[in-house]
Amino acid sequence: MHTRTLTVTVDRDWRELYDAIWRPEVFPTWASGLAQSTLEDMGDHWRARGPAGEVTIRFTEHNAFGIMDHRVGLPDGGEVYVPLRVYQNGAGADIALTLFRQPGMSDDTFAADADWVRRDLAALAARYGKR
Repeated sequence: MHTRTLTVTVDRDWRELYDAIWRPEVFPTWASGLAQSTLEDMGDHWRARGPAGEVTIRFTEHNAFGIMDHRVGLPDGGEVYVPLRVYQNGAGADIALTLFRQPGMSDDTFAADADWVRRDLAALAARYGKR
């Protein structure tokens, strides 16, 4: 699959940033696809209402490496893997999300998804990037 990794740099220690944003319940504060939804803890996964309907999300556990990967189960039974990382960049941090072009996705839709991710990363940086 074709991929695009989108990043944003923030002026905050990467570990502080990671600790502030890794929890699933924080995602709706910056991830606009979840902003109108309530994440419901189902034990081994979370349930939410996304733009295309009800989704399930499995998040990576807290770790020492800044990994915030998650897998989104779609209403049609498909699953989307979303690699998300926070890592050191000097005294600050970079946040990187890799977007996978899904089978059958048009160029325009892939570009629109990338724009959406850019807006979400900008919102994350604006909200959590300051010390």
